[in-house]
Amino acid sequence: MATQVLILGAGFGGLELATRLSDEVPDQVRVTLIDKSDWFMFGFSKLDVMFGRTTAADARLPYRNIAKPSVEFRQETVLSFDPATRVVVTDGGRYEADVLVVALGADLDPAATAGLIEGGVEYYTPEGAERARSALESFAGGDVIISVLGGFFKCPPAPNETALMLDSYLRARGLRESSTIRLLTPMPMPIPISKTTSAEIVAALESRGIEYWPATWVDHLDPAAKVAHLRDGRTLSYDLFLAVPVHVAPPVVIESGLAVDGWVPVDPMTFETRFPGVYAVGDVTSAPVPRAGVIAEGEAGTVAEVLINKLRSGGAAPGPYEGAAVCYIEFGDDTVARVDVNFLSGPQPTAKFNAPSLEHAEEKRQFGATRRRRWFGL
Repeated sequence: MATQVLILGAGFGGLELATRLSDEVPDQVRVTLIDKSDWFMFGFSKLDVMFGRTTAADARLPYRNIAKPSVEFRQETVLSFDPATRVVVTDGGRYEADVLVVALGADLDPAATAGLIEGGVEYYTPEGAERARSALESFAGGDVIISVLGGFFKCPPAPNETALMLDSYLRARGLRESSTIRLLTPMPMPIPISKTTSAEIVAALESRGIEYWPATWVDHLDPAAKVAHLRDGRTLSYDLFLAVPVHVAPPVVIESGLAVDGWVPVDPMTFETRFPGVYAVGDVTSAPVPRAGVIAEGEAGTVAEVLINKLRSGGAAPGPYEGAAVCYIEFGDDTVARVDVNFLSGPQPTAKFNAPSLEHAEEKRQFGATRRRRWFGL
């Protein structure tokens, strides 16, 4: 009898796991992939939407295009799940799974920063990216603040990319000389595991006249006065405030009892939770790696190896997740840098910086194209 695998969330992790199981053990599994949305969008596409490189409609990949053996997609909202029994209730029905994989990602909480909803623009959701695009189109010059508002957030390089791309965008519109760009972040450096990569990014910011404020926390905004109040008592005025909001685990995950201190703990070797047969991957976990789509994809690959090994009942046990990934970083003017990272294989995390170029920009395009083909058949 086929093993019933239920995957909650169809982001990088959910799509990769469903694809691997369908490709390698289609006769031994029945995979149900559930997501509240009917389409997927790459995280990096939100910056493309924000800066007018593409439209939101063109960046969406409909889940209805998924046609894989033993995989069924259902657009439903998860209302509750019990990790002890692996029973899931959605607005479309009730499911019982042999294997449950939680890949619901992290939610954004703009309300956690007082004044943000009224006085700023978050650009970390697809809808927020569209609002940011509109805000930029009507921007006529002035003071811009790009701010990370929480200690944990998806894709650590993204705020730096935003600043560099904004510089190019304003120059193209003839507004750069009449504008300031400040990047505020709680992080001590852009890429904490790599002083070399961080130095390259900071140098790029400074060469473009972008003020970089590390280890800086915004406490709240005064929307009427357009002033950002910092935790250390300082204030900064702004004409446009672009925000990376506080991240939190989805309420349904907290209510399930699966989370500890706000996130889901997992065995970093297998990504199994403390509940047998229940796994978690991606931004919802407290695994010792950054929150990023390519990381979630790698974690899902490890879960796939674990499950395939069990289904085939034999062979050497799969190796642990190495935390290795390739990260592409936009540097403005259509150039992209590549950073080869490895978080878990050695005594210390490593990162090799490869200078921005048009060639790396093409590599990034191929990265997206490869996954569109594998996950959606496009």
